[in-house]
Amino acid sequence: MNVRGNGLMWALTAAVLVFLYLPLLPPLIFSVEPADPQQAGWTWRWYIELWSNPLLVSALRTTVLVGAVVAVVTAILGLLAALAIRELGLPRLMLLLMLVPLFIPGISMGLATAFLFRLIGLPPSLPAIIIVQVLWALPFATLVILTVMSTFDPVYLEAAYMSGANRWRAFREIELPLIAPGISGALTFSLILSFNETVRTSAVQGPYNTVQTYIWSTYKQVGLSPTLFALMSLIILSTLALAFGYLTLRRRGS
Repeated sequence: MNVRGNGLMWALTAAVLVFLYLPLLPPLIFSVEPADPQQAGWTWRWYIELWSNPLLVSALRTTVLVGAVVAVVTAILGLLAALAIRELGLPRLMLLLMLVPLFIPGISMGLATAFLFRLIGLPPSLPAIIIVQVLWALPFATLVILTVMSTFDPVYLEAAYMSGANRWRAFREIELPLIAPGISGALTFSLILSFNETVRTSAVQGPYNTVQTYIWSTYKQVGLSPTLFALMSLIILSTLALAFGYLTLRRRGS
């Protein structure tokens, strides 16, 4: 490719990146603007005020607790689902069944799940939030683990069997360490999805707020505000930190 072609590709890449990341800039900018337009410089006042809001602090605790449980449970279930797809018959059908929920609109899935919970007697609660978010993150986690498992050479397992290892020992000592990056990726991705899930959670949350449902309800009631910009900025930066942290660990592990 000539210099002109390379320049065009770089220009297109830059345009796509601007399109992706430009919407993230306004909250970051407005979150540090002073209350008085005549005042120069930046202020951290809105970030400090976040921690004086008991509703937000409670929502943050709920978000961290739910996110941690969802990440661990989803990674385990995703691993089991990936193994089932690989080991059992009809892998394409099973994978399709795992991915179909991704194509159902979030509000429909959330309301349907809330109705099911009502039928079985499960009230809006933290377990309900965890179940809904696991159902949302599980297909993604399964795909991440399946992608890593596709690079695993089954010859290693055959060598372990010939050495006298049973199925569990061969998996634990040979396969699991090699697909561990996929499991950690599924855990990280599930954590990010949990932190950013709103629609499905709002259908089953009851008296419990997560940070995202708090942002949405506050926006509907009072609109945008500097403290809301500060909270949105923290969510954006935390998500980017998780993503880049995982990529850095993967690179060092490689």
